[in-house]
Amino acid sequence: MWEIYDALIEGIPADITADKIVCGSWMSIVVNRYGAGVSTVMPVETRLPLFSGNLIGKPLRQVAELVKSWNLPEASIGHAAINSFYNNPVIARSNGVIFSDSRHTEDRLNDPFITSQNAVKGKKVAVMGHFPYLETFFEPICELSIIDWEPIEEGDFPFAACEYILPQSDYVYISSRSMVDKTFPRLLELSKNAEHVVLVGPTTTLSPYLLQAGINDLSGFIIKDAEKAFNVVAGVFNSTVYSTGQKVSFKKTE
Repeated sequence: MWEIYDALIEGIPADITADKIVCGSWMSIVVNRYGAGVSTVMPVETRLPLFSGNLIGKPLRQVAELVKSWNLPEASIGHAAINSFYNNPVIARSNGVIFSDSRHTEDRLNDPFITSQNAVKGKKVAVMGHFPYLETFFEPICELSIIDWEPIEEGDFPFAACEYILPQSDYVYISSRSMVDKTFPRLLELSKNAEHVVLVGPTTTLSPYLLQAGINDLSGFIIKDAEKAFNVVAGVFNSTVYSTGQKVSFKKTE
């Protein structure tokens, strides 16, 4: 079950260090010499952390290993370390991710729910995670099932329903938070019969390996201003991380 995580970790060069790290209440961020990456913080700390020392200055690959921790805030730091490599502008562009150099771009052009409205017409669509405006985009045109880890919206399915719904779905959208709690490999396996599988969210890892592993579209985020993003996550700036970069779509090519 660790194959995906191991492949992402092994792809990080050994000579890169984690220069700055913050784990906030809702998001963590790791900065290296190329740029920054973020991850979702899930407040589950029933297990002790794997590492108790200072992570700043440690090899990025070593910090990335923490994604395997069952202390989920610590796992978030590990995932952010992975993303700080694959999602920074230099490495992402070298891997084939297309994005603008402009500071301000139109995110709607790379929003996976907006851009796939025609494709999902009449299809069975499953979304892991209750994203904003899902019902507006999809409910009138497809058979929509929204599955959430902690369902609070009327009509949402509990997480266990993924075992039954995903294998019957044509289109599957998986929240990138699944990388932190380690549900991603199972969700991907359950989606193997789908026509199209999307990993979606600002913490989606933009690695070509994931496109080979069964994902058709990596709908993620490139941080262009690492310093501002760090200050946003640290609570210095009253803003959102979306103000520091651009949504991108990294698709599998046939």
